[in-house]
Amino acid sequence: MAKNSVTTKSTKKIKLDDLHGVIPIRMTNDYLFRALMQRNTNVLKSLICSLLHLDPDDVISVTILNPIELGETIDDKNYILDIKVELNGHTTINLEMQVINEGNWPERSLCYLCRVFDNLNRGEDYEDVHPAIQIGLLDFTLFEDSPEFFANYYLMNSKNHRIYSDKFRLSVLDLTQIDLATKEDRAYQIDRWAALFKATTWEELKMLAENNQSIEDAVTTVRQLTQEEKIRQQCEAREDYYRRTAGREKLLKKTTMERDELKEQLSQKDAEIAKKDVDIAKKDAEIEHLRSLLAK
Repeated sequence: MAKNSVTTKSTKKIKLDDLHGVIPIRMTNDYLFRALMQRNTNVLKSLICSLLHLDPDDVISVTILNPIELGETIDDKNYILDIKVELNGHTTINLEMQVINEGNWPERSLCYLCRVFDNLNRGEDYEDVHPAIQIGLLDFTLFEDSPEFFANYYLMNSKNHRIYSDKFRLSVLDLTQIDLATKEDRAYQIDRWAALFKATTWEELKMLAENNQSIEDAVTTVRQLTQEEKIRQQCEAREDYYRRTAGREKLLKKTTMERDELKEQLSQKDAEIAKKDVDIAKKDAEIEHLRSLLAK
């Protein structure tokens, strides 16, 4: 592959007018998202330009550093679906679609970021370290007390907010908070990408694809991917994984609630017993007092 070009696998044109109804697999499916970005790097380039506020003309090359064999079986415990991308041969990006809130995204994303930031080769100076960016596309709200559609996090001085280094950055796109998109987010069409990933029908996708070649390419590629048996099977396997995980989470939540209710009941019983002990102690004291009076 030429170093100064972005390449993508050639795809047969599909008429979007022929697509109707519910999408068989939504693009929040992390395997489908991975397959889309790997199959069509022009779409990957457009998404990155949107999220990083870049002019597409300034992007010379987009290279996936950890491609997978699309359609091959993945293990629930050992799957690797985060995408490592080298931008212009200079910046390393870690990109991942995360559907399930496992309660550890801040720590997990930091681990991803630190891995791609540690990119010096033997003999290179620390000043030569490449910028690293971790981008999480989350289908849940990371911080419930302060929801935000798109946020960037940096290392900075807690007093004067001076950036410690602009080579270290985390970005979070909350796909559930599109309504909170700012004017700037909309100017870079980040809200349209989020709507693309959250769409449930072909009609929604076709509307988003109007006058937007990158999104049209994404829709066309997704249609092709979902028609490939092996890839569809892997996407369906991921859907099964989500359901199993959701089922476990629901059971765990139910068990936790039942445990908490039992603890509350036991606590109330303990309080009642403690009150009765106090009452008995008072009665004992009164009896002892009466005995003392009688003795006198």
